[in-house]
Amino acid sequence: MTLPRPRATLLLAIAALLMAGFSFGQDKPDRPPWAQKPKPASTPNSKSTSTAAPTSAPDGEPGKIVQPTPPAAATDPQDPSGQRGRIRVNVNLVSVLVSVLDDKNRPSPDLPKEAFQLFEEGVEQQINKFEPETSLPLDLAIMIDASLSAHKEISFEQEAAAHFIRQVLRPGDRLAVFSFDENVTQLASFSDNVPELQAAVRKMPAGAGTSIYDAVMLGARALGRRGEDRRRVIIMVTDAGETTSRADFDAARKEAVLSNALLYTIVIRPVKNESGRNTAGEHALETMTDTTGGAMFYPDTPQELGAIFDRIDRELRTQYLLAYYPTPRGPANTYRSIVVTVDPATFHVRHRKSYLTGSQ
Repeated sequence: MTLPRPRATLLLAIAALLMAGFSFGQDKPDRPPWAQKPKPASTPNSKSTSTAAPTSAPDGEPGKIVQPTPPAAATDPQDPSGQRGRIRVNVNLVSVLVSVLDDKNRPSPDLPKEAFQLFEEGVEQQINKFEPETSLPLDLAIMIDASLSAHKEISFEQEAAAHFIRQVLRPGDRLAVFSFDENVTQLASFSDNVPELQAAVRKMPAGAGTSIYDAVMLGARALGRRGEDRRRVIIMVTDAGETTSRADFDAARKEAVLSNALLYTIVIRPVKNESGRNTAGEHALETMTDTTGGAMFYPDTPQELGAIFDRIDRELRTQYLLAYYPTPRGPANTYRSIVVTVDPATFHVRHRKSYLTGSQ
């Protein structure tokens, strides 16, 4: 039976009033406005075709069309609620490890932040992070030249390195052992197992050529795969007679810069006269070592190796960590020069001289 139109309209109006009364009964007028339950735009069973995202439903709920998550650039970086739960990587933060030595080449601890000035491309930078006598754990790669030209002094090198391993490793530190000749061989993986690391040093076989650039490149890559917030150090003992590398100087130096590793080089010279040595290899190592902020050592006798390793150990325990956000930021994929000075100027300062900007 079909109802007359006026009567049907009246029944619909009554039904609407009843529904409105039921909805009002669910609210609590005595609550403050911020605690009032929001009124839904439609009933729970409504099959709306609107593209607006529901305010409380999880993304991807069946039967609903959900808006894509806004891009990160649309989030206000100053809004802490928008950053909660998000892992952020400070890709622009540049860290610099600084060694400060007095006029007798002894490490100088206890300097305040105010004693340091930091410049990038000649522009002074604000030091956003300062950590004296840094407690950051160490990742070290010891690389020993096993070529025939250096092998006659190998026993001194092995024992000095074994002593250094026992001395340098602290809780949280990790060390790996490499040998290099015409190839680069990892004899022990990164660990803190002192007996195993010492055994790896002592069982080093003799080889033929000398691949210094390959050793720097592969050592830097191995360190680069380690975790962040760790200091990275390459300690190389060699006669500097580069002969068989597949990589060239520029590739090796770039890898060292990218890994942010300090390079400490100990050159065991088989002969003192420059005319009988591969001085080109020495000069290349000097450049790479200076670029990374490490140090070069030229012991007169292999017996001096123990004292040199002791000095490296002391220096690694008294470094300063400085970090800053470059202003202005350099173009992508370019080398940027870094200069750190300390007041008073009587101190000698070593640090990495440049870094390579990433893609933007």
